[in-house]
Amino acid sequence: MKAQTIDVRQSFGRVLCCTVFRPGGRKLLAKGHVLSEEDVRLLETEGMGQVWVTELEEGEIGEDDAVSHVASEVACGCVEIRLAAGGRANLFATENCCVLVDDELLRQINCTASVVIATSGNFSYAPPAQRIATVKSAPFAVSREQLETVVNMLRERGPILQARPIRNPSVAVLYTDLVHGERARQLFETVMRQRLERFGASVQFALSTVEEEGNVARSIAHLLRTNPTAILIASTTAPAGPEDAIGRGLNRIGCHLERFLAPVEPGNLMLLAYKDDIPIISAPGCFRSAKTNVVDLVLPPMLSRYRISGWEIACLGHGGLLG
Repeated sequence: MKAQTIDVRQSFGRVLCCTVFRPGGRKLLAKGHVLSEEDVRLLETEGMGQVWVTELEEGEIGEDDAVSHVASEVACGCVEIRLAAGGRANLFATENCCVLVDDELLRQINCTASVVIATSGNFSYAPPAQRIATVKSAPFAVSREQLETVVNMLRERGPILQARPIRNPSVAVLYTDLVHGERARQLFETVMRQRLERFGASVQFALSTVEEEGNVARSIAHLLRTNPTAILIASTTAPAGPEDAIGRGLNRIGCHLERFLAPVEPGNLMLLAYKDDIPIISAPGCFRSAKTNVVDLVLPPMLSRYRISGWEIACLGHGGLLG
């Protein structure tokens, strides 16, 4: 790329190296703008005799084309690409969704120095029209070879970002207490509703029971028959581990224990289990307050029907100190 000051009359088809302002300070043409014949006449009308421009050299591609190529490969799901001035492409959610990010691939792409990509956090929730990623090019032009390297990495390894839609989530809740399940419902029902509303969801089925292994097993089995997107267990007691009444009840009906303990505060004592593909979460204490806790981190992927692994729970430790 060569930058030089030239006569305005010779600037057609060139790229502006800096923003051009009118004498009063109002912007006339933006940096990175490709000058048209009409632009040249406008600059002459404004009394400009020279302009600082650049032109692409062999083996280079313009910034707008570069980010368009990358943006078309960087994401999948319910996402829309919108080009912006100055070599930028923004990606927006088109419906309620959960954002999933391949962090390793993102770091590798961002080391190429030709383009950089910023995304929303992994597992984050996004409503329609929220920006979830942006792709930015080096000013004016990038090496075609570097661009092809980035695009080929994305095509070979898959997109960095998935916008998984959250469509008609069906949440079931089990309220448990050592003496009377209705006590747990009275304590947690309002906060439960407020929490789910953050993600465009609501309680479709709810039961309450005494926190005893057999009762828990029968209640969970009943809720499973409604085929919910997820089951939340709101208990008034803190578990000692998978061997408590909740854990034993889940084991009794053949649930798979994916993870106990989360590197998240608040929410360390979270238990994640699965019955087939239905996630079940016990997170004592997390339903007492509407403040952000581990449940808010895992609800978006669960509601988008993404199967969270124990490894992914372990990875929540970076940034897991919520307050």
